[in-house]
Order: sequence, then C-alpha cells, then structure tokens
Amino acid sequence: MKFVRFTINNQLLQGIIENEKIKEISGDIFSEWEETGNYYDQSNVKLVSPIVPNQIIGIGANFVSDKLELPEELPEVPVFFFKPVSSVIGPSEEIIIPKGIDQVKFESELAVVIGKETKDVAEEDVFDHIFGYTIGNDVTAPQFFHQDGHWTVGKAFDTFTPLGPVIETELELEETRIRAKLNGQLKQDSSPDLMIISIQKMIAFLSKVMTLRAGDVILTGSPVGAELIGEGDIISCEIESIGQLANTVVRSKAEVKS
Repeated sequence: MKFVRFTINNQLLQGIIENEKIKEISGDIFSEWEETGNYYDQSNVKLVSPIVPNQIIGIGANFVSDKLELPEELPEVPVFFFKPVSSVIGPSEEIIIPKGIDQVKFESELAVVIGKETKDVAEEDVFDHIFGYTIGNDVTAPQFFHQDGHWTVGKAFDTFTPLGPVIETELELEETRIRAKLNGQLKQDSSPDLMIISIQKMIAFLSKVMTLRAGDVILTGSPVGAELIGEGDIISCEIESIGQLANTVVRSKAEVKS
C-alpha cells in the first residue's frame, strides 16, 4: 500500500493511492483506519509529507561505493543524530538556505517508518516493527560541523528534511535503488547492500538505547555522490517503488550568524 497525506480545498486529508486514484481514509494508519468512500485524482491535489514524525533519527557516513569497501569490523557505536520535526517539508516544497550560509548539501536516503513500539528488539525481528518506507533528503549545512563540533545545528534548519511522496508498505529491499538527480543529472545510485550498518542492525541497536514508537522515522544514510547545492537548483531523490521527492532550493532573507 502507498499511504499519502494531501490537501484539497484547504483541507488536509490522508489516503491510499490505488489505480492512479487517491482513496481517502480516516483514522490512525498505524492502528485502525477506514475508507471514507471519497476518491480524488492525483492531479487535483497537493501531496504533502506523508507523515509528521514523532522523532527523526539519522545515521552518519553509512554507505560505501563498492561491496569490497565494506569494513570487516563494524563500529561499536554508530554515529546517530536527531533532526527536529520542524525541519520536515513535503514534495515540491522549497528547501530554504538560511542567509549567511553559502551552500547546503543534499543527501538522498531511504527512510524507515516505525509501525509499533520497538524496544530491545533482536535483528531478526526488526522487520516486524517496520510499517513502511519513504524517501528522505537529509539536507545539511556542512559549515556548522567544524564550529560546533557536532552535527545537530547543521541538519536542523527549517525545510532541511524533505519526506515523501508516499509511505510504501511493501518495499522489496533487494530490488531497491536509492538515487538522486541534481538538475536532471544522476549523482547518487546505490542499493541498500552498500550500507555499512544494515537496517536490521541500526534499528536493533537503537531499540537497546531508546523506545521507538509508531511514527518514528529513521534515515538510513546517504549513498556516495552527495554534493553541495545552491539557489535555483532542483534536487530529485528517487526510489522507483516509492516515487520521486523533488524540491527546489531558494535563499532566505533572514540572516543566521555562524
């Protein structure tokens, strides 16, 4: 199933894409929901982020360019970071570069949506706790990394976490390609088997540290090839079975001191 959130006639609704139509639903997609009987043409609605996450957790430097580069020993403690919910935008919304920042970096990622309470879960049981998958763009302002000594500020600005266009509940990971196109040119193209820390390992690890809950989003890392982007650029993050998450980059007039 492909779950979406969308607006039409100033209403925010949720639905399922079926046969190129959106079937409206009501209720909680993680527990109980039902069809309303209303249908909409996709061309008549505006898709927004398919979820407002409870929390967003990312992992750093999690891809290699070739399987031969995968390390024999995995890091004992992977590099994780939080992104604020206020940074979330949806498809076609603008990524805003704050004034005082020269450029930002795109990072196309497969995003995991947790479906139920997840605590002390073994690796082999992780997929039982995943509701579905969407696309994330972990937009980053690298210039803040050196000054602050941590990643949070550089990843926390408003509009720095585009998500969408749908939550796909039936993704075949072994057939998945995570891609990014910058102004139409392919920059990233990798499969999940190039992850250093697999989805199973990262969620099992996190569940030993904290309780994950339905609606939490885990960004699983960005393939090799991410680049800096600037005003006027269009970045399109793509996973074939999920769709295309395209956003244009603009510059803010509000100054941020670094």
